[in-house]
Amino acid sequence: MGSSTRPLPTDRLAVGQLLVRLLQRFRREVLAVAAENGVTDMRDAHLHIFGNVGVDGVRLTTLARRAQLSLAACAELVDDLQRKGYLERRRDPADGRAKLIFPTVRGREVLTLAGKRVAEIETAWGDHVGPAEFDNAMRILDRLVSALDEEQGGRDA
Repeated sequence: MGSSTRPLPTDRLAVGQLLVRLLQRFRREVLAVAAENGVTDMRDAHLHIFGNVGVDGVRLTTLARRAQLSLAACAELVDDLQRKGYLERRRDPADGRAKLIFPTVRGREVLTLAGKRVAEIETAWGDHVGPAEFDNAMRILDRLVSALDEEQGGRDA
């Protein structure tokens, strides 16, 4: 890590502003395609869960860590998505006391729909700046996340 601080850029937005604006646009686009396909009961906070739940079953503690949410906030969102029919809890075969969270059939449909939209977003955004530059920017961001996670003791897969 460098010992001196660089001044904030004057020719572009600062990193926080860039990331927030892109995330807001990304979420709007994902939720819009969901709504176009009849999924009208999703909100921004649900995307924290859907972006991290996977399809193989995950414990609540792992999901909360991946989503960077408190355990209580994560549990509340999972409960809401379970009531809406997108997620279900099943007994963990490796530990009968624990529960795993899985997407339901409806939840997997939403994950598939969202995955297609994410691919479209990446293609469209790449078209704005050039596909190679976009891919390079994504690789750089991935390296940055990995390096920062490494400093914090490892990346959640």
